[in-house]
Amino acid sequence: MTAPGDRAVGPGRHADGPGDGVGTAGVGRAGGGGTRRDEAAELAAALGDTRWQPPRVTPLDRRLAVDRDSVERGLASLVLTVIELLRQLMERQALRRVDLGDLTEEQVERIGTTLMALEEQMTGLREYFGLTPEDLNLDLGPLGPLLPTD
Repeated sequence: MTAPGDRAVGPGRHADGPGDGVGTAGVGRAGGGGTRRDEAAELAAALGDTRWQPPRVTPLDRRLAVDRDSVERGLASLVLTVIELLRQLMERQALRRVDLGDLTEEQVERIGTTLMALEEQMTGLREYFGLTPEDLNLDLGPLGPLLPTD
């Protein structure tokens, strides 16, 4: 008998349980027991390699190179990428407004000074974290790079 929502696959087995018959050759739950066949061990034994052992699974933190410096650099790269994108958008908008003649000479001077100071700060932060301008340009696959390369 199957529980509500379970799909019966065979006697004593359910589609959502370990004995679903997919990728578990020789595994059964009929009668509450069952033996698990280790195909890799059988193949190694058939080839005469008695030293074969299944790979030991290590915790995720050991498999990933997670250290403070790499996390800090990655986070800095992400934040600086967003800031650089916004800086470039503000610069384009300012140039568009200058070309339209919407701004006074004082406003143009102030925007120019602000954008130059922001670019200097970005350069200093990139150098501090050991990043190049190319490190901030994310590859968006078929869409191309995030930031223009001109």
